[in-house]
Amino acid sequence: MGLNDPQWGGGKSGPPDLDELWRNFNQKLESLFSGRKGGGAPMGPKVGFSLGGGLWIFVAIAFLIWLASGFYIVDASQRGVVLRFGKYIETTMPGPRWHLPYPIESAEIVDVSTVRTVEIGYRNNVKSKIPQESLMLTDDENIVDIQFAVQYIIKNPEAYLFNNRAPEDAVKQVAETAIREVVGKSKMNFVLYEGREQVADQASVLMQKILDRYKAGIAISKVTMQNAQPPEQVQAAFDDAVKANQDRERLKNEGQAYANDVVPRAAGAAARLSQEALGYKQRVIANAEGDASRFQQILTEYDKAPGVTRERLYLETMQEVLSNTNKVLVDQQKGGNLLYLPLDKLMQATTAAPAPLPDDAAAAKAPVTQDNRSRDVFRNRDREDRP
Repeated sequence: MGLNDPQWGGGKSGPPDLDELWRNFNQKLESLFSGRKGGGAPMGPKVGFSLGGGLWIFVAIAFLIWLASGFYIVDASQRGVVLRFGKYIETTMPGPRWHLPYPIESAEIVDVSTVRTVEIGYRNNVKSKIPQESLMLTDDENIVDIQFAVQYIIKNPEAYLFNNRAPEDAVKQVAETAIREVVGKSKMNFVLYEGREQVADQASVLMQKILDRYKAGIAISKVTMQNAQPPEQVQAAFDDAVKANQDRERLKNEGQAYANDVVPRAAGAAARLSQEALGYKQRVIANAEGDASRFQQILTEYDKAPGVTRERLYLETMQEVLSNTNKVLVDQQKGGNLLYLPLDKLMQATTAAPAPLPDDAAAAKAPVTQDNRSRDVFRNRDREDRP
């Protein structure tokens, strides 16, 4: 309404009459609900009818709002579980969905992609240990302190909602039971060192079997071994034992390395000796066969001329024997006088390299030496010819 509207005082100065404005508003609202135009009719016996028509409109609006409350949206990582008076009806997939409004039906939204984690033996930090959960007994009657984490997801929303009163506690108890069973069947060194991954894998498989038997609707995604060590009270003694085991392994490795070095060389030496023995065998056999063949040839010649063959064999033998000695043999049966010559000294002198002489001296000395030798030869012949 404008400033010149009569309801504002007909252009008079001052504020409008609030009571009059409220009455006019009520008349217009009543005429709207009763289906009449204008607002000057007195409020008489049709008041109840007008109020009843307005009530139905309110009821219709409330009903529409109630129906609209049944709409809900399921995200891609979620599933919707529809319940009718508390009973499971269906599981809805991602997207906009609708169900009968409360209290007839209701929808539970379950996140099936979020990875949930349960910690066993510690809380938030491995240093904040919980001995009631972490201390376990091994197969060789030793105590180990283990902290591990279990990650799981929801694979069946309806089973997760209706078969678990406290899902996280259930996973925690199942995980502790499984890991105790696996550790109880393993040796201490296997759990602490080389078998940590295998222990986690075996525990994961056992957890999944137990949860499937309980129909918990939970899938174990990973079991992570955070820490595994002996109790703090025996940590020092255990460290000494570990060092001793490490020294033993080191010595074993050194011995194995020495064996890997010595054995191949010994095998090579054995193979070489074997080859040498085989070569010696073949050489001896070949020599024996050659000697036998030569003896056969000599025998053939001996049968033809025995005397000549014996003389030849004797001379060859004496030549072979005397060629390696420096002794001088003298035949005394003929009674001849043989001039003794120091042949051993001469042989040594001939083996030594003589100093070269000048050409003139050598030319002058050569005829004299040859004449002296020829004279000695003639003298020896004359002595032998004399009676």
